[in-house]
Amino acid sequence: MATPETHGGLGAVCPTCGGTAVRPVSEARYAKGSLRKDLTTRLAKGPEKGGDGCLHFLEGMVLTGIGVALAWTGHQQDKPLHLFGGMALAVLCFAGTLGVVRSDRRERAAEKAGEQRASRVWEPAHYCDGCETVFCPGGVPWAGTMTPEDFRRFVWTEGGYADQLPAR
Repeated sequence: MATPETHGGLGAVCPTCGGTAVRPVSEARYAKGSLRKDLTTRLAKGPEKGGDGCLHFLEGMVLTGIGVALAWTGHQQDKPLHLFGGMALAVLCFAGTLGVVRSDRRERAAEKAGEQRASRVWEPAHYCDGCETVFCPGGVPWAGTMTPEDFRRFVWTEGGYADQLPAR
């Protein structure tokens, strides 16, 4: 069980249940062996986009190449349907690829730009294992308690990337 000493003497106590089994969100996020939903996702500071852009680009170029190959085959075998269908497929796949890669880049830029704003409300937060709530000791930067899902929505809104939250 967590004690005030294990939290640098903060003496954090949950305002909802009065329990002392609280820990900073940054530590609670990586709890192992929990029977609850994955806290890593529920307490995420941001969308944490990876290298999706390169993979999406490669996938799109493979599909574009299939369209080009179909058009080439149509040209070689004098089949206008294959020629024009392949050209249309190649153009459509290329344009779609550019759109997806651009969207990925925009999402990563939003995450990077909002990281500091999100950190201001995420870092001081504590998670209570007893009642599964999130709160800030002392009521700064916000007062009261929230569910992990509401907390994530609050942090992502502060960071400017609430539009990337999964649909309910």
